Amino acid sequence: MSTTPNDVDVDRALAGRIVGVPEARQLDVLASLLERRGATVLRCPLVGIEDSPDTDAVVAWIERRLTTPADLLVFYTGEGIERLLGFARRAGLGPAFVAALAKTPKLTRGPKPKRALRRLDLTAEFEAADPTTVGLVAAATVIPLPTSRVAIQLYSATQDPQLIEHFRQRGVEPDCIAPYVYASAADDEQVVKLIVELDAGRVDAIAFTSKAQVQRLLTLARERGLEPALRSGLARTQVAAVGPIVSAELTKAGVRVDAMPEESYSMKPLVTSVCELLGAAP
Repeated sequence: MSTTPNDVDVDRALAGRIVGVPEARQLDVLASLLERRGATVLRCPLVGIEDSPDTDAVVAWIERRLTTPADLLVFYTGEGIERLLGFARRAGLGPAFVAALAKTPKLTRGPKPKRALRRLDLTAEFEAADPTTVGLVAAATVIPLPTSRVAIQLYSATQDPQLIEHFRQRGVEPDCIAPYVYASAADDEQVVKLIVELDAGRVDAIAFTSKAQVQRLLTLARERGLEPALRSGLARTQVAAVGPIVSAELTKAGVRVDAMPEESYSMKPLVTSVCELLGAAP
């Protein structure tokens, strides 16, 4: 698996290359980074993100952070912090919520929640060395719990319960909330077109930025009877993952991962990895 090299001049380095981009939320950002380097981008926004439809539950969770402050707040994602802040502002609780965050010890998974806090002039007191649920459990293990108040921002109501079980084994029942949900953002026919292009060998690389993209692509392929075509296409296409969570999901699905940034799991390092993967970086 290749790693991200030092910053280099990669302008037009991808000229003549076709790169599949299943990103939704930051589709234009990722696509423009690739296009500035000369790539032709095959856009297929596989997954969108929306606010949780259970507004009352999210606002109630925020209100509990004000009335019964937690001894530890765990944030899985930067998206989660931004969504929670949006709910708080719409409920007239924005400044109070940020003030509560400032007073509460915080544990983050990976760089994105850390950056989201920084935009609020806040810092995380604890950070998982490995940006995974396993990494969060390892980080939480060494944090003393003076009382039973632990609050967790989840990325999905049905996600891996390992962190929740960790706290339960320590006698703590975490107060959890998933402030957003994943939704299909692509017309099924766009996804079918992507699979056809992959299978035909007309895509040089595909860059995945979330595990939900991997799941959506495989699910639709199975539903349409196109899984053999998809797997054949991915086998002949260079596959890049933005970070270890996405890489693990691809590996679990039996998809080879050819490149991933060594650190700083974000768009620019991903693009640099794609350049290196295609032999385009000078």
